[in-house]
Amino acid sequence: MSIPQRRIGPDGPHTGVLSLGSWHTYDRMDFREAVTLLRTAVDAGITLFDVAVYGFPGSPPVFTDVLFSAMVRAAGLRREDYLLSAKLWLEGYPAQSLRAQLENALFRAGVSHADLVILGDLRREDTDLQALVADLADLRSAGLIRQWGVNNWSAPSIRAVHNFALAAGVPGPAIAQLKYSVSRRSIPDGAPFAEVFGSLGVSLQSSDVFEGGVLLGKGGRQVGRDPGDVRQRIADSASEVQKVAASLGATPAQLCLAFTLTHPANTTTLFGATSVEQLSDNLAAVALVDRVGAASLRSLVEPFCADRDAVDTEGP
Repeated sequence: MSIPQRRIGPDGPHTGVLSLGSWHTYDRMDFREAVTLLRTAVDAGITLFDVAVYGFPGSPPVFTDVLFSAMVRAAGLRREDYLLSAKLWLEGYPAQSLRAQLENALFRAGVSHADLVILGDLRREDTDLQALVADLADLRSAGLIRQWGVNNWSAPSIRAVHNFALAAGVPGPAIAQLKYSVSRRSIPDGAPFAEVFGSLGVSLQSSDVFEGGVLLGKGGRQVGRDPGDVRQRIADSASEVQKVAASLGATPAQLCLAFTLTHPANTTTLFGATSVEQLSDNLAAVALVDRVGAASLRSLVEPFCADRDAVDTEGP
């Protein structure tokens, strides 16, 4: 049975309501298992794969995107069988051009274009957003990308690039990848992003759903930033999350994923899996929403909201 499909942005392709990320996953797996996982995901309706280039000065090299290319070949997938999402980082922009980054990412992934590129966190106030929009339009005109979106940007910044794109007559942001979970929800659920998802037509891609495993009672993995400084509060709630999941006959992972699917703007929820068993377990989150109902699910996890009044709802 295939999972439901939703459209990316106002006029993009449809993709499964669940999508797979590559951060710290494929390089920890047996290759045959990774290939089986990929084939199982596509057969289940997961079509969007986030294959970012990770690697920073002084850090060990990461090859999950390179492995993904080999996995695609071994699984016998055609390019039209899946959508590839790449990340472009802004820390070195514009000295480090978007095109140079993208061409490197495409080379590593063994493809000629990205269906979606996600711009990394906007950390500098002097970033020329108008030039950024123009550069992305050039990449699209060159056939290197189809759509673009942003990762953990504020609502005002998304409105700004949307307006620059509108004035230039080029496509604006199609999707916003935001931290969204039973614990972190104040930003995507807030009024500023209601406009982004509404009148701007931007889709939501939920990410950091498990808080790097913290919500599942796991530790030891690298975890992203901690807006609002609430991670300890999240860790303290993990046992209660497990109890609620058990009361529904579900796993904590299924409950966490199911919650994100209740957001009306959520096109797809990004997560990582390191085994076919784990993937199959997570796919059952879709049935959990149908069985329990969106309103009931949201009510049950309401006590776990850790960032209420701890973050600015406009975003970073």
